[in-house]
Amino acid sequence: MEKKKKYICGSKNEDGMISDKYIRFDWAAKRILRDKANFGVLEGFISVLLNEEVHIVELLESEGNQESRDDKFNRVDIKARNSKGEIIIVEVQQSHEVDYLQRMLYGTSKVITEHLSLSEAYRQVKKVYSIHIVYFDLGVGEDYLYHGRTEFVGVHTQDKLQIRGKEMDAIRMIAPATIFPEYFILRVKAFHEASGTPLDEWMEYLKHTRIKDDTVVPGLSEAREKLQYLMMSDIERQRYESHLIELWHQEGVMSSAHIEGFWEGRTEGLAAGRAEGRAEGLWFVAKNMLSEGMPISTISSVTGLSETEIENLKS
Repeated sequence: MEKKKKYICGSKNEDGMISDKYIRFDWAAKRILRDKANFGVLEGFISVLLNEEVHIVELLESEGNQESRDDKFNRVDIKARNSKGEIIIVEVQQSHEVDYLQRMLYGTSKVITEHLSLSEAYRQVKKVYSIHIVYFDLGVGEDYLYHGRTEFVGVHTQDKLQIRGKEMDAIRMIAPATIFPEYFILRVKAFHEASGTPLDEWMEYLKHTRIKDDTVVPGLSEAREKLQYLMMSDIERQRYESHLIELWHQEGVMSSAHIEGFWEGRTEGLAAGRAEGRAEGLWFVAKNMLSEGMPISTISSVTGLSETEIENLKS
């Protein structure tokens, strides 16, 4: 008999609190995983995606550390370097951005120029891997993982161009794909069914904050140890929960014209015609908080809904 997979998403103790709840990847990357002692989680994720062992040698400060909604709280940038000196960027994007592809291109171009001084030869340009974890509907496609790389293909012959280049002090033929940036787009919402691969286990965590209790996937075993919700201090937990509420508000605003009235209604004194949008926004937030395992008393305090109304959302 096939052994049924067991995931730990969160279980309540007798006080109604979550005892085995894991912190979202975007928040962890902004706060917890910047500690060198916790690099194993990031290294594991990148290694699984690139199918090669990756060791992080540096993380740079970025806009992902900003706090408020107005400061683009949804953007997280991680910069890493692998054993070959190549540069890896990881970005988490929560909300829709019309010009996202252009920003991807700008980001890789910026990294390349930052790491090549005016006095260096062009051969010192480092390859960049640009990894994007997106939680909105970026484009139309059936897969949850898309990979792009640059190759020059003969229009008539269909052969792939090889170029003479200097590598390890020797002139040899190289493929453009070994020099030009590569892009990986993980469309979190498009992930639906796990097939048992290491990357699928990572997607379960990215989408549902679930980790298999007997996982041996690189990075996830470290995540089970390092990213437990109850390991945070009270202040960190309050900041984290505020972050979740901001994300839920934003997602609600983007998903419905009615819910858009929630934010406008707050600033306009809940003008006539916005009450319905505000109400739907509150229900949306409450449902998301329930799905994250938040205590009903906390949800009631945040949304203003009664505990009975929130209980009814479970059915």
